[in-house]
Amino acid sequence: MEKAKVSKLGVPYLHFGKGEPLVLIHGLGEVKEGWQDQYELEDKYELIIPDLRGHGECHKSDGITIRNFAADVIGLLMELKIENAHILGLSMGGAVAQEIYRQAPGLCRTLLLISSFHYFPKKLKVLLFDPRKEKLERLSSLVNHSEYGARMALYSWNKEVVGKFDQFFQPKQGIFIDSLLACFEVNNLSLLPKVNVPTLIIGGQYDSVLPVWIQAWMHKLIPHSEFIIMRNTGHLAKLEAKERFNRLLRNFLNQQSKVA
Repeated sequence: MEKAKVSKLGVPYLHFGKGEPLVLIHGLGEVKEGWQDQYELEDKYELIIPDLRGHGECHKSDGITIRNFAADVIGLLMELKIENAHILGLSMGGAVAQEIYRQAPGLCRTLLLISSFHYFPKKLKVLLFDPRKEKLERLSSLVNHSEYGARMALYSWNKEVVGKFDQFFQPKQGIFIDSLLACFEVNNLSLLPKVNVPTLIIGGQYDSVLPVWIQAWMHKLIPHSEFIIMRNTGHLAKLEAKERFNRLLRNFLNQQSKVA
């Protein structure tokens, strides 16, 4: 297991591998170690894998916003003297990746947006997560029961996959609520048409957390983006179909290296 470091700004992160820098940003309630099945990418890429504010080993718990999540990652990359990188984000991490592009477009060599979102219409908020405070508190309490969270996020019910989910999904109730509310504030409708770096969008066929039509909408907004639907997966294809998932990442990243 790779040993975590901590940036000057208090961001815990994993850093290993050689090659072009690739940042892996986890989703809501997850921790950096949740990318364990993607560690094999170290053979060709310099992996930078942070814990977002309030998540995992990160003790910074104030200012839970997508903007601050992105600023923390940007600060980490600046500290590491990384001029540009492939920025990959899963779910909420994909919103963070988009915000990194907003704040520092030159830092983004490519964007890889996995089972993510760019906007929550009011009807969608109510459909997916009732935004009333008491309902959010109940949801936060429920996700601490790993079986409930697994049934939301996974399509398959493989014992190994569920075990990994239990290990890497570690929501903290207050942080979870604040982060979820931060997600509801995301509105990148005007940003996505301005994205001018190669972008890969991946959705899970049976994603019940962020349905695949959301990623299709993102694809429509981002010029020249590539959109792939992973069959027979839910919200966490990185766990459910790691070989296929990693192969898609490699294919996309290899294409960009050839273009460069």
